[in-house]
Amino acid sequence: MPETKVSFPHLGSYCVPIEYLFTRGVGVDYVTPPPITRRTLEIGSRYSPDTVCAPFKYNLGNYIETIEAGANTLVQTGGVCRLGYYGELHEQILRDLGYKVRFVNMARASYSNPASFYSEFLSINPDLSLKRVAAVLTLVLKMVEHIDAFESYMRNNVGFECEEGSFDRLHQDFLASLSAVESHKELSAISKLYMRRLKELPINRPKNPLRVGIIGEYYTIMEPFSNHFMEKSLARMGIAVDRWINISNTLLHNPSKKVITHIKDYAKYDMGATAMFSIDKALEFAKKHYDGIIHVKSFGCTPEIDAMTVLQNISNDYKIPILYFSFDSQTSETGIQTRLEAFYDMIVMRKEDRK
Repeated sequence: MPETKVSFPHLGSYCVPIEYLFTRGVGVDYVTPPPITRRTLEIGSRYSPDTVCAPFKYNLGNYIETIEAGANTLVQTGGVCRLGYYGELHEQILRDLGYKVRFVNMARASYSNPASFYSEFLSINPDLSLKRVAAVLTLVLKMVEHIDAFESYMRNNVGFECEEGSFDRLHQDFLASLSAVESHKELSAISKLYMRRLKELPINRPKNPLRVGIIGEYYTIMEPFSNHFMEKSLARMGIAVDRWINISNTLLHNPSKKVITHIKDYAKYDMGATAMFSIDKALEFAKKHYDGIIHVKSFGCTPEIDAMTVLQNISNDYKIPILYFSFDSQTSETGIQTRLEAFYDMIVMRKEDRK
């Protein structure tokens, strides 16, 4: 049997803790997936059903790229929407294309039964130590929290940096440093060090900057390429960006029960996936008098489509503009920038009128 070489699809900065989990916890060789590019989407779109959502295409394209890089074992994500059913379809497509690789579908595991994840990891490495993987997993989850905290501050202030690129350079250094941590104590020390350095970077932030909240579907909101690096575009316009939806806030802290109470005047039933979070955060941004909200999703994302009519009610009630983006393989970069610029002009005029 060839040596096991595992890979998992690229997902923003989370690729760092994911690689750490497999190399340090599961104890296998890991093929780092290449960053998502136009080529990834072109490959995935070529072999995917036309009407399937964009995350399916990105993941399929990234699987093929990792196979080309030497991966022979692919770990497939579960999910709280149709993404949880995509593993079998990805597997069938890749087998039909002639790829002889092994598949580990995490959709078979359950968040309510942590031991089920151990069973799936055991299928990758039969000699896996439960004690070791449990210890590494707790470190990885804490790593995710530190990454989310760092990036939350960053997106809120990067638009006002005095030295262009200073935030991005420190961000890359921070992510690189995480790969070498050995303990919770070391992780905490490194995170504090880099967070202090981040807050020491000189910025020229106005007293009352434009504030825009971003809401929407998991993959499209967390993988920068899939939303055409929208947060960076907004930062270049001098906008403070607030994006609550990340792994820490939704999966690790999981405030789902409180959300239903918060939005009871707008929705009474869980629409699935991130829809309720989108409604909840839109309502919060509206109440805090943000200048605008941007809703992003992949084409055909049913939960977020359901949420859009509710979001429009919030927009009408609180007089806050919401810009909607639906991304797919045919989305035009020029069209996105044109709409963002028009949105910027509008919220600037609104802000001036309210003075």
